[in-house]
Amino acid sequence: MSEVEHLRKAAPLPNALLDLPADGETGRERLRRLVAIEAQSHKAELGAYGTMLARFPHPPAADLYLTLGRIVCDAGPKLRQVARALGMSDSQLVRWPPETGAYEFNSAMSWTALAGSQAAGALAAHTDMRVYYADCCALVSRLREVGAQVPEEFLDYYDDAADDTLCALALAVVQDGLDRGDDPRDAVFHARRIEEAIGAAWRTAAIDAAGPDTGTPHTVTPR
Repeated sequence: MSEVEHLRKAAPLPNALLDLPADGETGRERLRRLVAIEAQSHKAELGAYGTMLARFPHPPAADLYLTLGRIVCDAGPKLRQVARALGMSDSQLVRWPPETGAYEFNSAMSWTALAGSQAAGALAAHTDMRVYYADCCALVSRLREVGAQVPEEFLDYYDDAADDTLCALALAVVQDGLDRGDDPRDAVFHARRIEEAIGAAWRTAAIDAAGPDTGTPHTVTPR
């Protein structure tokens, strides 16, 4: 955990949307891109949590992945309401936006589920909850601060802090994995990949609809 935090400080991956104008059609289009990226991520998360549940079908790991899967299932209909409030079509929730940065989280989470240890999967999930939720709350705070004309459905959905109890469960699963012999370097590697993928998602949401793909951030190798 301390190594993940060290990497976060050494090579931060900021929320690019926080530094851009939040109002007008361009600002709203960026929010649509964020919603679409999250919709794509939900598909990968459900598959990943199911895979990790099958690989680690014992407590406390099973408790973690059953809970995470339920959260994503429940979030799906709410996110579709957000999309409709933003005037999005159904096609904008499938294979859009086209930039590769929109799918880096999917790749990272899927690879963790297939190849990561129990500790790696749980630390990746913890990183996702702590980093993404905090970024979302910061975005909502800024939108409200500047009085941006944004649907309440968007603000309500994204103003959602990480659940401390669930984060504690994820860390318990990490420790259980380490106690079973998991390599801590493997856990740090996958957690950092998730954090970089979240950064890529923010950058991809922030670019103009016709803008270029910003590419993948430099990876800092764990010490």
